Amino acid sequence: MPTIGFIYPDHAVEDEYPFAARLLGADVRLPVEHIYGTDLHAVPELLDLGSPERLAEGARLLAKHEPDAVVWACTSGSFVYRWDGAADQVAKLAAAAGKPASSTSFAFANAALALGLRRVSVAASYPAGVAEYFVEFLGAGGVEVVSMASADIDTAAEVGRLSPEAVIEFAVAHDHPGADAVLVPDTAMRTLDVVDEIEKRLGKPVLTANQVTVWEGLRLVGAHPRTDALGTLFRTGGA
Repeated sequence: MPTIGFIYPDHAVEDEYPFAARLLGADVRLPVEHIYGTDLHAVPELLDLGSPERLAEGARLLAKHEPDAVVWACTSGSFVYRWDGAADQVAKLAAAAGKPASSTSFAFANAALALGLRRVSVAASYPAGVAEYFVEFLGAGGVEVVSMASADIDTAAEVGRLSPEAVIEFAVAHDHPGADAVLVPDTAMRTLDVVDEIEKRLGKPVLTANQVTVWEGLRLVGAHPRTDALGTLFRTGGA
């Protein structure tokens, strides 16, 4: 049974991880531990949130679960470091945990690669200035963003309070005809129970933050469980 540990910033919709575990079945454990800082979507605060010291604390908290891999479950707190800085961030996390490690930003890049997605639309909750870092990050990973929309929401707490209908409408409204998929990049946004509906409405794959984060953790240990309830990525196994 693979055990994937997730470091989640503060509190918002961390119950998505046990929800995913239930959908994936008894052969997967997805424990979550929290680190605390700001929930503000602003670059200086996000750089502090994803600092080596904070992530090392998350790794220490996860140790009791004896994870096979660990993932920093925060998109903005990883992509603001840009590609090389985010790679250094997860290398230090892996060293602190003594286990393979990754982050949500790399999860998006790897999931897009696994599905053969080269041109995407981004429906971001963040202010535009923060979301642009994600566009840059994806470009560094070989994924072209053909359209980017920003909801200009300042805090993770506000994102976590969005209704399922609001999440669906936001993602659907910001598709682009030239995009292979729509990416929704905030682990504070509840998406796992609506990703299939969004895909049905759009007729194309949708990648969301908590979805790709779970997938990435399992990928790190060579596991590719499938379910019909978490979008194209998990229907195909992403492999």
